[in-house]
Amino acid sequence: MAIINKISLFFLFCYIGFLSSAAEAALKKYQFDIQVKNVSRLCHAKPIVTVNGMFPGPTIYVREGDRLLINVTNYAQYNMSIHWHGLKQFRNGWADGPAYITQCPIQTGHSYKYDINVTDQRGTLWWHAHILWLRATVYGAIVIMPKEGSSFPFPQPYQEANLILGEWWNSDVETLVNQANKLGLPPPSSDAHTINGKPGPLFPCSEKHTFAMEVERGKTHLLRIINAALNDDLFFAIAGHNMTVVEIDAVYTKPFTTQVILIAPGQTTNVLVNADQPPNRYFMAARPFMDAPIPVDNKTVTAILQYKGVPNTVVPILPRLPAPNDTKFALNYNGQLKSLNTPQFPAKVPLKIDRRLFYTIGLGQNPCPTCLNGTQLTASLNNITFVMPRVGLLQAHYFNLSAVFAMDFPDRPPVPFNYTGAPLAANLGTKLGTRLSKVAYNSSVELVLQDTNLLTVESHPFHLHGFNFFVVGSGIGNFDPAKDPAKFNLVDPPERNTVGVPTGGWTAIRFRADNPGVWFMHCHLELHTMWGLKMAFVVENGKSPSESILPPPKDLPPC
Repeated sequence: MAIINKISLFFLFCYIGFLSSAAEAALKKYQFDIQVKNVSRLCHAKPIVTVNGMFPGPTIYVREGDRLLINVTNYAQYNMSIHWHGLKQFRNGWADGPAYITQCPIQTGHSYKYDINVTDQRGTLWWHAHILWLRATVYGAIVIMPKEGSSFPFPQPYQEANLILGEWWNSDVETLVNQANKLGLPPPSSDAHTINGKPGPLFPCSEKHTFAMEVERGKTHLLRIINAALNDDLFFAIAGHNMTVVEIDAVYTKPFTTQVILIAPGQTTNVLVNADQPPNRYFMAARPFMDAPIPVDNKTVTAILQYKGVPNTVVPILPRLPAPNDTKFALNYNGQLKSLNTPQFPAKVPLKIDRRLFYTIGLGQNPCPTCLNGTQLTASLNNITFVMPRVGLLQAHYFNLSAVFAMDFPDRPPVPFNYTGAPLAANLGTKLGTRLSKVAYNSSVELVLQDTNLLTVESHPFHLHGFNFFVVGSGIGNFDPAKDPAKFNLVDPPERNTVGVPTGGWTAIRFRADNPGVWFMHCHLELHTMWGLKMAFVVENGKSPSESILPPPKDLPPC
């Protein structure tokens, strides 16, 4: 328990630091050293890429309105770039981080300083590597405290903790991915899920690799939960305890109580937990939600919620999690998420739409002479498999470099069809291209993302860089433009940066394009991103310099 007490003290000191910091002390500096370190889990030791030798990496603590300077120095053998997931980066795509989209990667032996203003955001976000599959181990939390003198719109918690849900492979992930690409097939599923880098005692050699937090009976605790897994939506529950959801993706929500949350890769969820049960040890547990015939790592990761004074010898109680394919629970849970929508935290949903987009999500197969079967699995939006450039797209746009990308990404699929009908196994080829979609500054956009049964239906968590958006509607089957918009929630829809498109269904989002630059949008399943399930928007400059992209920093990594 000494370690847990130290953790509690650390949070206390951080919190006192925030309370005592003067308003003018608004510059927060961090040094991130990308280092390879030997780490052991599940009786297997291997070298992994880390930040400052930590797995997960350090938490960034900042206050709304602060400026962040994070100097990243790369000592690893891989090129590196880091994305600050959910930070809006107004006019400042240079600090967004996805490799070859807003920057070229930081090469071995080099540094790059991410200069970020944290504007009009507070809550839980996260950071992760945005190149190759390196976010398997390179990730950490971002905690944005409210402005000085402001408080949470919910009861002040007694203490708080970060819970980062991740995945672990016993073998080297990049080696597995390279082997899979040569075969044209997916790499194997992970060997375990983790909570704060630890798989918990249900796995071999994991007694010491178990995260535990101590709680005091009668007190309320805030859990900041992040899904950093590469490929799995996750159910999460705490034995014997209810959770009150109060925030998603750093946006306050109307509070509601649940025994289980569902969280997709890339998403964050803050919950309040009252320590109101008999003093005991209780498992916190997570396992995947998958309602399509896709193989996943279906084992359960656990951590321990331990009441003060209870000895470590007591065997913890396991929670009941929904069945792995419980679609009904998933739809019901997501249907309960609503923006707080108060005068202080309004939901500014675009009501007049300037541009309507309809993107189909598909899996496919393209010829591959070097692959095992002569074909490789691929993925596409509107039948376009995105090809990564070798120059940062933001630089190409800013400096008007020709022949790097085309600006002709289609607003709708080339051929309408019965998107979620019987599985389609013919005509699975996709078009390859680096094609972007141009959007007028400050225009309001509605985008419907439609899953398809090309090969198979599957759920897809989509992340839009540079913006939050409102999830105005969702449904199973094919989107009906004549009937479905009448059911949209335009009053208090959830506002987020990552949304799940349901298996064999659709999701409609709206956002205002008030952030000029080149902004990536992609499936946050790493497998699908690698296969080309991605695109980017070019949001044009406005009329004034204050509505235009900032100039690039002098230390922007070269290509």
